[in-house]
Amino acid sequence: MLGPRHWFSWLAVGLFKLLAFLPFRHQVLLGRGLGGVGYFLAWRRRSIAKTNLAICLPEYNEVARERLIREHFAWLGVAVVTQGLTWLATPRRIARIVRVRHRERIDPYLDAGRPAIFLLPHFVGLELGSTAFSALVHSGMYMYQRLRDPVIDAQVLRARTRFGAIPIERHRDLRELVRRLKAGTPFFYLPDQDPGRRRGVFVPFCGVPTATVPTLGRIARMAGAVVIPTFARFLPNGEGLELCFDPPLEDFPSGDEKADAARMNQVIEASLRGMPAQYFWVHRRFKTRPVGAEPIYPVRRRR
Repeated sequence: MLGPRHWFSWLAVGLFKLLAFLPFRHQVLLGRGLGGVGYFLAWRRRSIAKTNLAICLPEYNEVARERLIREHFAWLGVAVVTQGLTWLATPRRIARIVRVRHRERIDPYLDAGRPAIFLLPHFVGLELGSTAFSALVHSGMYMYQRLRDPVIDAQVLRARTRFGAIPIERHRDLRELVRRLKAGTPFFYLPDQDPGRRRGVFVPFCGVPTATVPTLGRIARMAGAVVIPTFARFLPNGEGLELCFDPPLEDFPSGDEKADAARMNQVIEASLRGMPAQYFWVHRRFKTRPVGAEPIYPVRRRR
């Protein structure tokens, strides 16, 4: 990984680590500025965000959506600039930045060693929030998919495991995951990415049949686990980040994997309406369509 083709990646790693030494408020200001630049440069991602917002927040008019997209890119910039904190920050510094809300909802399960799944939708504060969970609350495990860049992949893997978190390869058998859950290791479950037609089922998300991984109900049933919706939200004016725990889902799992996947999507829908600027709008969530359905995003033509 020391060859010339990786030099740019090493430069990026060094820059992220240098930025981690800035005061958090300065990182937020810098990130929002870079996000503003990204808004003008990343026109494809901006188009994806516009399409997603038109589907998920139809009550917003065009002016309100445009304002929301600009704010979203500002928060994306903050997420990028604060990446170095997940790599270097001590628990003491993380505790100064991150406020953990409603621990009383989760401590009885963690203290008793009961199986617990933390449902973590893709908001822009996810990486810092996950690091704070491991550093301040409890180490756990998470599904891991290798990144294409081996230099960045090694840094991210080291950062995510430095407080005791356990990576589970995405394509591994579920038995190891279930065994660790039953032994009391919490599981961080990131649900809302397009899994493709082979791995997903089509259930409603914002009124659209959407390819969704049906694994949450299955794992919860196999391990006898509670499912606790968990959200990471950057606070305004550089005041830090909140890691919030909702009450555990009731009557979950139901035994019907499609119904459980739909229930999970309902939880995500409700959460994105509560902090719409920080949901990950630039992902092509509706890329995989049911057979015969028209594509939602423009089809890219290969040259």
